[in-house]
Amino acid sequence: METGGAHTKLVPALPLRDIIIFPHMVVPLFVGREKSINALDQAMTEEKDILLVTQINAKTNDPRPEEIYKVGCLGTIVQLLRLPDGTVKVLVEGNKRARIKGYTQTDPYFMAEVEEIYEDREMTVELEALMRSVKNTFETYVKLNKRIPPEMLSSVSVIDDSARLADTIVAHLNLKLPDKQSILEIDVPRDRLEKLLSLMHGEIEILQVERKIRTRVKKQMEKTQKEYYLNEQMQAIQKELGERDDFNNEIQELEAKVKKKKMSKEATNKIKKEIKKLKMMSPMSAEATVVRNYIDWVLSLPWAEKTKDSLEVKMAQTILDEDHYGLKKTKERILEYLAVQKLVGKLKGPILCLVGPPGVGKTSLGKSIARACERKFVRISLGGVRDEAEIRGHRRTYIGAMPGKVIQSVKKAGSNNPVFLMDEIDKMNMDFRGDPASALLEVLDPEQNFSFNDHYLDLDYDLSDVMFIATANSLNGIPPPLMDRMEIIRLAGYTEDEKLAIANKYLVKKQMETNGLTKDDISFSNSAVRAIIRHYTREAGVRNLERELANICRKVARGIAELAEGEARKKTSVSSKNVPAFLGVTKYRYGLAEEKDEIGICTGLAWTEVGGEILQTEVTIMPGKGKVNITGKLGDVMKESAQAAMSVVRSHAREMGLRKDFFEKIDIHIHVPEGAIPKDGPSAGITMTTAITSALMRIPVKKDVAMTGEITLRGKVLPIGGLKEKLLAAHRALIKKVLIPKENEKDLKEVPNNVKKAMRIIPVSYIEEVLAHALCIKDISELFKQKDKDVDLLEIYDTGEKQAEIPLATIPLPVIDTTGTTQPNA
Repeated sequence: METGGAHTKLVPALPLRDIIIFPHMVVPLFVGREKSINALDQAMTEEKDILLVTQINAKTNDPRPEEIYKVGCLGTIVQLLRLPDGTVKVLVEGNKRARIKGYTQTDPYFMAEVEEIYEDREMTVELEALMRSVKNTFETYVKLNKRIPPEMLSSVSVIDDSARLADTIVAHLNLKLPDKQSILEIDVPRDRLEKLLSLMHGEIEILQVERKIRTRVKKQMEKTQKEYYLNEQMQAIQKELGERDDFNNEIQELEAKVKKKKMSKEATNKIKKEIKKLKMMSPMSAEATVVRNYIDWVLSLPWAEKTKDSLEVKMAQTILDEDHYGLKKTKERILEYLAVQKLVGKLKGPILCLVGPPGVGKTSLGKSIARACERKFVRISLGGVRDEAEIRGHRRTYIGAMPGKVIQSVKKAGSNNPVFLMDEIDKMNMDFRGDPASALLEVLDPEQNFSFNDHYLDLDYDLSDVMFIATANSLNGIPPPLMDRMEIIRLAGYTEDEKLAIANKYLVKKQMETNGLTKDDISFSNSAVRAIIRHYTREAGVRNLERELANICRKVARGIAELAEGEARKKTSVSSKNVPAFLGVTKYRYGLAEEKDEIGICTGLAWTEVGGEILQTEVTIMPGKGKVNITGKLGDVMKESAQAAMSVVRSHAREMGLRKDFFEKIDIHIHVPEGAIPKDGPSAGITMTTAITSALMRIPVKKDVAMTGEITLRGKVLPIGGLKEKLLAAHRALIKKVLIPKENEKDLKEVPNNVKKAMRIIPVSYIEEVLAHALCIKDISELFKQKDKDVDLLEIYDTGEKQAEIPLATIPLPVIDTTGTTQPNA
């Protein structure tokens, strides 16, 4: 029948699973569903075409009309064969595309009203070019896909019909069902070829990747097979030579060690698994070496081995005193630990951090502590360490992996309770490889280090019995969380008497032995050692002192070595008079920082990483326009101290008898010598105030007075840090009087008694007290004489006249005279 110019007809429909039939395609089908067999019978009886259409879901056994695609292929039955099991084998050939308009019946088979799809077969130049591209691309596809016979290329090459070309090629492509259906539903051959070309390009890319994978897998398999073959040959050779038996014997030895070794349950189970893996491997394989190294590492660690502490406190004190002079606080802490250990029986190891300048004996003290406790001693240097793996170790996935320095050192010690010294903990760095300081948080935390997990071992190891001792020159380089886990013990520098005692007791003997000398060859007088300390060293520790003693011993050794054979040795007595003959010209001036009382020069005290130092502050006044120059490579804090000191003086100019506009007519230059050395900190506040006042009022500052303290705008003296080191520096410089903040008076307990006896230490609270002690005046009342006189500073400089000075603070305070006695206000 004809409908609107389009030819429609009724034909039986055969729903297909997992296959799409295209025109010109001959395909065998196995039909088993009752409806499908009925449709075939109907088509054979009436000699009609049959509609070959695919159902959307292949798993549906009885599809409804809406579950079947709308476009299929009209085909004819070429051959039909009924099988014994009731199924039918049929050979069908696709003829034309057809679109389903509807179904007239669905039972006992599908009867569909279909419309044949007309295809435009007009050939154009563009279509011909597209056909060539499709043929070339299909040729590439066939070369990559070995499932398509090469003869197919010759069949395709002779097709000159665009529609048939597309249908023939798509039938041989390994496409998804929806993609094939989309090709079937395209009416225009040119659009069909374009879609086909796009799908072929995608399939070619997939085939190329598959080919690469196959090639790589094939090579790997060949390599594996080759290795297997060679290993089999090697095992056969080893069997003849007896080497395999050696490997088995080695494994048996490891198993025996595991049984004898006292380890944690976790470590025992882990090693048993590793040995089991090792048995399955070839002894010559690379992985076997990795596993064997791991087993050796775990078995070599001291899991339960420990040394017994010597709990005799008096004996330990004797050993510490033998090895080190002074260091009272540190020794007390170690003896306290041993005493508590004796009473309690089990105590977590302390984590101490010795902070002090170089050469004061921090590292050697660790060895003495180990000797006093009768423990093993290990040391690692953390200076410059920037990789977290140095602490925690490398994971076993890396080539050349090994445990971190903590586990390595414990293995080296051979016991799980050594004295563990971590040197230069303040000099660690951080970069892209991690932060070693953060890794140390677990190591140095008594609440965590009982289960320290090294990346290489991947096992918990107990570090709670280890006595950790860290050393540092300064706390500035230690992160606060790490500092919080350690007990800080400060080691200040030694006094001259302590250095003399250390030299006589330790250093001289050590250098004599090192240089092959005896008591009959050389002797040092106390005056000689003092001369070396005073004129050839300037340090908080004794490192340079030892170098100078070694220098003298070497010269004496050379003199003995140059003696003629048989010539008798002469004893060399080193005294203060002949020290320059050995060491040359003196390097440092010993004595006061200044030789006389001077105007505008005041001696301050500074703390550095290598101990205390004296610091001169110079102030000079010159005609100008009110400019203040601050030089000497000062830090921001110290510059602010200078500005605060200047503000204190300016705010009290009237009391000093200066004109209101005095500042506009002069320039003030504040300089701290040794300009190449950076300086910072607030403790030079009162020093600068005193120097500025001295320069303005032309009153000299006493040469034997030094001071330290922060100044406020109200003239109050605030506390500072590093008092002990600063007082030791003042003592070395023969300072007779030191002014310190009142609130630092409590810190004097840590200062050696000989230092306190050698100088007068005066606590001060306000700047009046500082000026009264520092300036060359008889009484504090002299400072009030010029009040309200409007003195012109330029006239003073022109005439050279000295002008008395006025106090800076306005609040009433007790007047303190230079003898230190307190008097009521006048």
